[in-house]
Amino acid sequence: MLCKAANRVINRNEPTFLEEACSRILSFCNSNSLKQGISVHSPVIKLGLHHHLYLNNNLLSLYAKCFGVNKARHFFDEMPHKDVVSWTGILSAYVKNGNHDTALRVFDSTLISGESPNEFTLSSVLRSCSSMGEFDYGTCIQGYVIKEGFDQNPVLISGLIDFYSKFGLVTEASNLFITKGNHDTVTWTMMISSCVLAQRWVQALQLYVDMVKAGVAPNEFTFVKLLGACSAHGLNYGKLVHAHILLRGVKLNVVLKTALVNMYSRFRRMEDAIKVSNSTPEYDTMLWTALISGFAQNSLFRKAVSTFHAMGVSGIIPNNYMFSSILNVSSLMLSLALGQQVHSRVVVTGLEGDVSVGNALINMYVKCSDNVEDALRVFRGISLPNVVSWTSLIAGFAEHGLQLDSFHLFTEMREAGIEPNSFTISSIIRSFGAAKLLPQILMLHGHVVKTNLYEDIAVQNALVDFYAEFGMLNDAWQIVDRMNRRDAITYTTLASRMNQMGHHESALHIITDMKNDDIKIDEFSTASFLSASADLGTIMTGKQLHCHSVKSGLCKWFSVLNGLVNLYGKCGCIHDAQRAFGEIGMPDIFSWNGLISGLTSNGYIPSALSTFDDMKLSGVKPDAITFLSILSACSNGKLTDLGLEHFQSMREIYNIEPQLDHYVHLVGILGQGGRLEEAMEVIQTMLFTANTSIYKTLLRACKAHRNIPLAEHTAKQGLELDPFDPAFYILLTNLYQDAGRHYFTERTLTVMKEKQLRKNPSHCWVEIRDKVHVFVAGERSHPRTNEIYEQIESFEAEFKKHGYLFQGIGHSYYHSEKLAVVFGLLNTPSKATIYVIKNSSICRDCHNFMTFVTQLIDREILVREGNRLHSFRKGECSCRG
Repeated sequence: MLCKAANRVINRNEPTFLEEACSRILSFCNSNSLKQGISVHSPVIKLGLHHHLYLNNNLLSLYAKCFGVNKARHFFDEMPHKDVVSWTGILSAYVKNGNHDTALRVFDSTLISGESPNEFTLSSVLRSCSSMGEFDYGTCIQGYVIKEGFDQNPVLISGLIDFYSKFGLVTEASNLFITKGNHDTVTWTMMISSCVLAQRWVQALQLYVDMVKAGVAPNEFTFVKLLGACSAHGLNYGKLVHAHILLRGVKLNVVLKTALVNMYSRFRRMEDAIKVSNSTPEYDTMLWTALISGFAQNSLFRKAVSTFHAMGVSGIIPNNYMFSSILNVSSLMLSLALGQQVHSRVVVTGLEGDVSVGNALINMYVKCSDNVEDALRVFRGISLPNVVSWTSLIAGFAEHGLQLDSFHLFTEMREAGIEPNSFTISSIIRSFGAAKLLPQILMLHGHVVKTNLYEDIAVQNALVDFYAEFGMLNDAWQIVDRMNRRDAITYTTLASRMNQMGHHESALHIITDMKNDDIKIDEFSTASFLSASADLGTIMTGKQLHCHSVKSGLCKWFSVLNGLVNLYGKCGCIHDAQRAFGEIGMPDIFSWNGLISGLTSNGYIPSALSTFDDMKLSGVKPDAITFLSILSACSNGKLTDLGLEHFQSMREIYNIEPQLDHYVHLVGILGQGGRLEEAMEVIQTMLFTANTSIYKTLLRACKAHRNIPLAEHTAKQGLELDPFDPAFYILLTNLYQDAGRHYFTERTLTVMKEKQLRKNPSHCWVEIRDKVHVFVAGERSHPRTNEIYEQIESFEAEFKKHGYLFQGIGHSYYHSEKLAVVFGLLNTPSKATIYVIKNSSICRDCHNFMTFVTQLIDREILVREGNRLHSFRKGECSCRG
């Protein structure tokens, strides 16, 4: 149609009219980026208008927008006359194309040509300076701006604010903003953007308030930046910004809709995100991509896939960002079939050589395919693989167990002239760390020390994690001490690894280190500290962390709420655990597992089984950890048939392959029911090699049912695995003693003595006023030992007076749990609960002692042994023992 219009223009043969018509056509096409407008170029030449500067500048702009910078540069070089608009046009084309080095050379040529740059020229140059890190060049431009009297120009004020912000100099940007008055919407928005970029969220929101007070109307881009600030302040701030958008009647274009969708997605409010996207009919690729990414972030993978299909039906052709997003979904779903379908669409669209799509394909094949050759084939098809491409491939090979090939790829990457960045190094360290490749990581450590990457916090955190994972805590701390800057990830990594090694007290000391470094405890570090408190049994520390999380707004995070469920469940505060669980909007598998485990360990067997049913009804599928708790509940509750039913359902209904720990519980369930031969048959027929734990479980069952022949056979099997484990001898000794076989008792003790085997002294700890007191069986090192022993003797005297049938073991030797409980009674308020952690099973003597103590005095005593918790109250124990 435009070609026909051009021909009609030529036929009119009226110079003024022709010139005006060409000008209007080019202006219209420029405004709408219509490449058909380039057809006017031919009539312009034929009509002798090729010297017309205004028309040529419009053609230059159209070439740059629709045909790229190379075509634009060819046209620019052939222009007979050029003015500042021409030079600015080609310079901005290079800037938009990301070719900043050439853009700065064009600026130098502009000055040489004698043309005086305008505000738009200088604004583009500032963008190139910030992108290239040319700070000195940028400050020279600022000097030129002042010299030429542009220092009050709003375009250049905005450009300079952006320039300083990109270099992290927000204070300088703010000073520049303050000293220059009469700001327009663009300048205010740029300053708000600078604060958001520097994560000065409060300042960004305050600027918006000041902007409104100054009578400057915010536009859609202002609100886009403000929505970015809401990520740190929570959903309510986001809703408030949304309300302001509606109140001010700002047009909800696709850019603003996309920002709102991103905000609601971040806070798991996908229903609101969908409402926003459907509020107007306009959609573009970025909005569709935001929706798909939002569904992926919230694990709504099927909806993400259906949205991708809906986009295809709408007629919008996916771009590289869209394909990258949907390929990320297939990676998260571990769906090779979906990834392959998207790959075929990529090929049809002609984007198989695009580096961002190629990187997403590499990641998908690495995670979803068993054959790394698929990822390698994609990699070889990328025209110019970048550092992300190499990093994905190297990490992928390492994850597939091909660590040596991975290391060779790293070498090949460097030989290709691609220098690894911090993400590359940290990814490789994590991959090699997971594969336990100590020599290769030490080589990598040596490499980064020689480069400036050693100062990068991501690399340092990866090294801290690696050394801590290998148990080399001193090396990890050396890196931490040398770091110029530490963050929450640094300390959370250490705390998490210390928890895994059982150094829970050391993990809690990290709270002090974070406070000294003025680092805020975030949701991840809080979860690690709650885990340490739960395993250590320091309920007061856990409650302090709970208070902190409420005050700091961290209680809305899944990880924190799940940590609270775990803490209170392990510390015997089951009602608090249920309350924390009730605050979780949509409990996940970790939430349910924490509550079921807490109920089981506290002896609430019916409630644990009922909660398991509730979990299934809610649509959450149980995992292997869930069944460990359920089998434990059936074992503790002596529910043999139900336990067998749940064990069989693992494979038959839920497609979960039982592991060795599940078989240990199965043996315990059968043993509790007296089905000892079946329990032995399970051990003999299971696919796993038996360990000492499963034989000890069966041996305890033999002791409970006084089956001496099977007990002797079981002990023999266990001792073949570990001849120096005293537990087998002790269990046999107790069985012989209960059965009156004193000769065998003496003989077993003699064998232990000959082999120089002795039971490791049990120890307990109790927290009193934020201090942990440790007690070891038989030791008298505690400063208040005499007082504790006197109180124990006093209790035993009271037992006899009340007629309790208590058989003490004499005042010369007291078990650690008895010492810890009595110390707690002496040093806590009269109604306080005593909470004790023990590293081994509680003995019958101590169990009876605590039962009788709670019959004498109105106190609750909680004793945790492993994953089981005894709650003594009013002369009864939760284990019913």
